[in-house]
Amino acid sequence: MGLLDGKVAVVTGAGGGLGETHALLLAKEGAAVVVNDLGGARDGAGAGSGMADQVVAKIKAAGGKAVADYGNVADEADAQAMVKRAVDEFGKIDMMIANAGILRDKSFKNMTNDMWDIVINVHLRGTYLTVKAAYDQMVKQGEGGSIVVTSSTSGLFGNFGQTNYSAAKAGIAGFARSLFQEGAKYKIRVNILAPAAWSRLTEDIFPQGKNMEELLSPDKVSPIVVWLGSDEAKSVSGRTFLVQGNSVTLLSWQSHMLASKDNADAAFSVEEIGKLVLENYEQWPKGPQPTPRKFD
Repeated sequence: MGLLDGKVAVVTGAGGGLGETHALLLAKEGAAVVVNDLGGARDGAGAGSGMADQVVAKIKAAGGKAVADYGNVADEADAQAMVKRAVDEFGKIDMMIANAGILRDKSFKNMTNDMWDIVINVHLRGTYLTVKAAYDQMVKQGEGGSIVVTSSTSGLFGNFGQTNYSAAKAGIAGFARSLFQEGAKYKIRVNILAPAAWSRLTEDIFPQGKNMEELLSPDKVSPIVVWLGSDEAKSVSGRTFLVQGNSVTLLSWQSHMLASKDNADAAFSVEEIGKLVLENYEQWPKGPQPTPRKFD
């Protein structure tokens, strides 16, 4: 008996890396899986069926259920077709894991419109189109479901040389934080994954010779994604999970009042606001990263 027996999942970008480990673990836990992958290079060039096919073969060899899909997440017809494939092959869709992505990293001074557009198109538009197709089908089915979108620490905190990628990943997080509020009416859960994992997309970003391939193996990220699709997680929605190796962190935001007075009073002068804003500057959180803290 698996945790996901009887459930059906679609995983985009599942021909390798995180998507592959998601798909393999979903199948191991009993889900039938539509393995989507366009089969292109990490910069989005090219296409092919081999990547999706090899993951399907692994799942079937282990006794699981899976079918391949070679659609482009940024194409509306392809996005709808992959959800239709789930329904046609397995009768429904319970889970959408929007994972597909590419990289076109470049410093902003050297960024081109083409580099910007294709990254936004694949990540942000691709997430929208595939989630929209799944969401509409889940609403139609009337049984709820789980959607996990893939953001990034780059999108949440920033990273040098990734303005295009960071903008797309921040957009995905904002999209999900709004969608989960609407999905509650239909018992559709929407959660955000911000992973740090070794894959062909990230292999030249991490330090070399530090065993990062093992320490940040993608198979250490997949358990939380799979669990979010289970009935045990039916009350978990609108959350952001940072996963690095075997560490899973719930991200939430804190606010710090810098200046305040009655709204009926006159506006602050420029000098006043500057003085108040800098008054406790030394106590501001250091850097863009969140500060870990225990639950109170």
